[in-house]
Amino acid sequence: MAKTEVILTHNIVGLGAESDQVKVAAGYARNYLFPKGLAIPLTAANKRRLEVLRQRRAEREAHELNTMTELAKSISKLICLISVKTGEDGKMFGTVTSGMIADQLKTQFDITLDKKKIHLESPIRSLGDHEVELHLHPDVKSTLKVRVESSTPLPPPEAAPEAGKEEPKTEKRGRRAEAAAAAPAEKKAKAPRTERPAKGEKAEKAAKPAK
Repeated sequence: MAKTEVILTHNIVGLGAESDQVKVAAGYARNYLFPKGLAIPLTAANKRRLEVLRQRRAEREAHELNTMTELAKSISKLICLISVKTGEDGKMFGTVTSGMIADQLKTQFDITLDKKKIHLESPIRSLGDHEVELHLHPDVKSTLKVRVESSTPLPPPEAAPEAGKEEPKTEKRGRRAEAAAAAPAEKKAKAPRTERPAKGEKAEKAAKPAK
């Protein structure tokens, strides 16, 4: 594949910055870099523009450094909340990645940050607070506090019986109590009634001589 040497007029990630002289595929330069104004052919006439490009690059990098330094101060005071689903045992379903953190920074604080600047040694797998390192600029680093919370509703706690309050009688205990209360009345109702003799009969029995 034919190569050609060009002078970059803009910063291109993975390729170079303004004033850099790089070799690229001829087709890439002809079909993309030159039409987009991202590079110019390396010629004696174009070399005269290098000083202007270097000055513009220095100004851009200084502006980026100042911007990222201010962002580092602000972002270190923030708490990024991320809600995840968990099981009954509190364990997370899945993990929290740098892409999820970047999305929440945009949603919660309107901060646009490339996920490649968010450095996680490994995805977050537990609830709670985590310190995440950010590489905002070659000369600027910061940390972001990420708080991972469960979005799964907790089961309602069981209500404990109030102190001094009697437990309600169950149907079985209630029937026993009713039966116990009804027993004396029933016995009283069944007891045989002795008839008391009238006064006249007593006198007659007393007057009758014994045989």
